[in-house]
Amino acid sequence: MSNRTFTMIKPDAMKNGHAGAIIDRIIKEGFKVVALKMTKLSAEKAGEFYAVHKERPFYGELVEFMSSGPITAAILEKENAVTAFRDLIGATNPANAAEGTIRKLYAASVGENAVHGSDSDENAKIEGDFFFSGLERF
Repeated sequence: MSNRTFTMIKPDAMKNGHAGAIIDRIIKEGFKVVALKMTKLSAEKAGEFYAVHKERPFYGELVEFMSSGPITAAILEKENAVTAFRDLIGATNPANAAEGTIRKLYAASVGENAVHGSDSDENAKIEGDFFFSGLERF
């Protein structure tokens, strides 16, 4: 079990001005931010990041959405980080997310669900390495 996870504040939450509130909430929940950057994914890079979903019917729409505007990427640290963060962000569908979770507060739909959170320790490392070099982690 790792003490690090990866997150992205997605284009919808960035466009709606929620990035600051989301980062504040993450910190208040006891996560330490060890890497943070704002960037914009090209369609090619978004496709590479979400390659695991390439055969799924929503892949094209996902790539288009994730390359539609800036995102904020972060590596977070906390005991049992992946599980703790998944609990904080809530269900993918905000209608099913628990009250007070990030997606309940800031997501509009399954497709525009405000944040990405790694689903395993292995993926947290892969996803963090996709965005950050060793020099960008503290």
